[in-house]
Amino acid sequence: MSAPAMIGRDADLARLNERLDEVRAGAPFTVIIGGEAGIGKTRLIQEFEAGLPSDVRLLAGQCVDLGSVAAPYAPVKTALRTLVAQEDAERVLEAVGPGRAALVALLPELAAPGAEPAVPPAAAAPSAVGAATGQLHEAIAVILETFSRERPIVFVIEDLHWIDAASLALLRFLMRALGSSRVLTVLSYRTEDVTRGHPVRDLLSEAERDRWVERRELGRLTRSQVRKLTNSMIVDETPSARVLDTVFRRSDGVPFFVEELVGIDGCRDEGFVPDTLRELLLARYERLPESAQELMRLISTGGVRVSHAMLAQVYRGTDDELDAAARQCVHFGVLTVDGDDYAFRHALVREAILDDLLPGERARFHARYAEAYEAAAAAGTRRLAAEISYHWLGAHDAVRAFPATMQAMREARSAAAYATAAQLGERALGLWDVVPDPEAAAGMPKLELMGRTASYLRNAGEGERSLTLIKSALAECPRDDPNYPRLLRDKGLYLANIGKGGSVAVLEEALAALDARGDTGPSDLRATTLTALAGRLMIDGRLDDAVETADRALVVATKIKSPRYASIATNIAGISRADRGDVEEGLALLERARELAEGDGVALLRYWVNASDQHYLVGHYHEAVRLAEEGLAQARAQGVERSSGVILASNAVDPLFALGEWERADELIDRALALDPPTADTVYLLRARIWALLWRGETEQATRLYRGARPGMAAVMEVEMQTRLGVGRVAAELALANDDLSGAWHEVRPLLHEMYSPLAGYALPFLWVAARVVAAVRARPHAVSEAVAGEVEASVPELRGLLERSSYWPTHAVWAALFEAELAEAAEGAGAGDAGTDVAAWRAAVEAVAAPEAPGFLVSYALLRQAEAELAGADRVAARASLQAALDVADSGGVLAVRDRVLRVASAAGLTLEGVGGGAVLAAPEFGVAGAPSDADVLAAAELTARERQVLELIAEGLSNRQIGERLFISGKTASVHVSAILRKLGAATRTEAVYRAGALR
Repeated sequence: MSAPAMIGRDADLARLNERLDEVRAGAPFTVIIGGEAGIGKTRLIQEFEAGLPSDVRLLAGQCVDLGSVAAPYAPVKTALRTLVAQEDAERVLEAVGPGRAALVALLPELAAPGAEPAVPPAAAAPSAVGAATGQLHEAIAVILETFSRERPIVFVIEDLHWIDAASLALLRFLMRALGSSRVLTVLSYRTEDVTRGHPVRDLLSEAERDRWVERRELGRLTRSQVRKLTNSMIVDETPSARVLDTVFRRSDGVPFFVEELVGIDGCRDEGFVPDTLRELLLARYERLPESAQELMRLISTGGVRVSHAMLAQVYRGTDDELDAAARQCVHFGVLTVDGDDYAFRHALVREAILDDLLPGERARFHARYAEAYEAAAAAGTRRLAAEISYHWLGAHDAVRAFPATMQAMREARSAAAYATAAQLGERALGLWDVVPDPEAAAGMPKLELMGRTASYLRNAGEGERSLTLIKSALAECPRDDPNYPRLLRDKGLYLANIGKGGSVAVLEEALAALDARGDTGPSDLRATTLTALAGRLMIDGRLDDAVETADRALVVATKIKSPRYASIATNIAGISRADRGDVEEGLALLERARELAEGDGVALLRYWVNASDQHYLVGHYHEAVRLAEEGLAQARAQGVERSSGVILASNAVDPLFALGEWERADELIDRALALDPPTADTVYLLRARIWALLWRGETEQATRLYRGARPGMAAVMEVEMQTRLGVGRVAAELALANDDLSGAWHEVRPLLHEMYSPLAGYALPFLWVAARVVAAVRARPHAVSEAVAGEVEASVPELRGLLERSSYWPTHAVWAALFEAELAEAAEGAGAGDAGTDVAAWRAAVEAVAAPEAPGFLVSYALLRQAEAELAGADRVAARASLQAALDVADSGGVLAVRDRVLRVASAAGLTLEGVGGGAVLAAPEFGVAGAPSDADVLAAAELTARERQVLELIAEGLSNRQIGERLFISGKTASVHVSAILRKLGAATRTEAVYRAGALR
């Protein structure tokens, strides 16, 4: 049936073995094998598996073709059951640790006798979205990591084109999460079936960017390889050249087709070559007796492989007749025996036979399988409702398919397979109107089913679809229906989840609907709605409203005795009170929220998220990192690293930057982004990464990353003030670095037009950047339009007003000192009239940024700016000392952008700095040769200062005053002062004459 040796895949097999060697050394890897049907993917994997050393553990599963909604985790369960059989159930449960309940929910047979069925927690709060799924994913990752320490694991999943949504999500997680394991994951898929819109396409796109994943596409065999394959299968004689040409032409180099062509009488009858692919696939089948053909049609309805026990249930003949027919199918090379299963030699043959079924025959066979699966489900612990639903649908029996679909939805929910549960919920809704009394069969009203399905979609990360479904439910729901306020609450939550506006109005409408129904008493629904509303008001910056709503939520939570909602309400009230001025009271309320949350994972995560951010904003950087990392560890334990964990990671990143721990922050960003978090959470990470790249001197890379991320950021900025302020600040700094003053002002302008008072913790650093923009425009007014220059200057009083209104914030003194220094002008002498040239203001700023609540990167920046002011005032001794201090601090703190600018300023000023490039020095250029008067001596006779000599050299290059200022890091106005002094000292009327006279003096 098959060639005795694999032909043409030696390089692919060698590559798999190379990857296995790397995995042995502790580097997990994933290989994805693609190719058209019949190209030899399975044969390659079989050869690889057959050659595995004895110390390597093989865990393999195959995806099942159940139409559009496959059974959740089917291939994964097969692989895990192999491990359980090898190692004993209790040892596997012991290895999984905290994920024990999640694993039992997936494999109910592992539960202790008489134990209650494991059900993952509901995800009522935004921070709990995907919690159960995350716990299961983490549990499976822990199992693979733990057992791979003993023996390397080869984890194989074949036929991804049929994969269920839950298994696909798990594979995406494992590809990123198995960082400390010895696991080689091998996946295969049929390329022609993974078309545009297929969910596996996203996985393949991610693989292109992942250095720990390799894609291999198997190509067709060459003519010589086809000849070699054909010769290997015909051992008693040598095929003629004509036969070989025919086989190559008709097979097109596809190994399976070669085997089928050769398998037809060994190619002895050159005239019998099927005209079509379908005839080729059915050639062996059509040579079978009718009884065997009927068995093949029955098996094809059941899938690519069917167990003997299942086949015995659906076959209508005797056991002897079944065995005889099956033996003929195996003998003719259509079926193979794999353990207790009968399997098609190739899925293409199964598909061809399935297409050959008559409609009535197909329906009868599906009905038999449905009944057999129902009997098996009733007798055992295996969850088979998805298979039952599929086969009743294939039998066109909607009445029996509907309850099976509902049960399959519940089973998928129990296994934390939310994507599959949502698909089944949508299937049930599609059947609702074609079955009698669907409410009784479903065990719930249609609106409840719509709400649950929307919740499953939300937990599966399908935010837009969940919102669409909840809107449809609201359209069908009468306003006096008890479900109406709940659906409104859910709509408000879903809007917030996907970063869309309008959630505040919808949540307020939900409360009004509760009141209109006379439901004014305390309830879980009222508590959740109030806490959700308070949170959105806080994020919008409506702090007074947020405090009032959070206080109401606390009253309700206390009456219904819910510590969770009491903690969340207290948490929101604390943040809102701090943001509006009561900082100490706010921090005290946050600690009270932690006390109330004790033992409640959801509420504790909300505490860690808000507390870590608040401590960062008030300048408690070490405490902020401690809280964020403490929460991140718990998020991982709870299986929500991809949601709450990503937010906590981003909360740790900013204070780490403030402490100068750039590499540690980078590691957190890399891991969090690798988890493929929701868009809203990605925005926080990308904003931090862009800012870090900018301050570490990677302006071009930061610019590219920002341009790619801006569209996704814009949606979140619309609904979150903190994101508007944070991203706006970084965008303005980026524009300044790119010398785009108009663009920088465009980013600053929205700060002046916030509907509510900007949050002080986020607004203060943005105001400093705004002052930098104002100073830059003042120095170069012609770099922007006249209208922009006027608008910038007119904004200064308003910016000062915002600064003053934030005076209550603990870090105000730091940012206010920088703000004033950026705009302050020297009182007299060089630099007078130029913003940022007042030495006293910069010395005050240097003193301010030495405070513990000031981010560390500001110290080197303030010293640099002080040095520039001292240079503008011609105090070169002080400037050199300031530049040296700035260089030392920038070096030790990793602030490479400041370091680079210090070196440029020192070079332009002709100042020597110690410690550059490991002991090298930057010194002023030497003129002339020993023993002869130098040009410097000649020019000194004309009483030109060092700075004037530099300016004169740039005049000789033909530079304008503005260009001279840019080259020497001074303003154009200051450059003009130096040019006037040069003309006066040299007695020159023009710049050209000054250059000429200088040459004459030489």
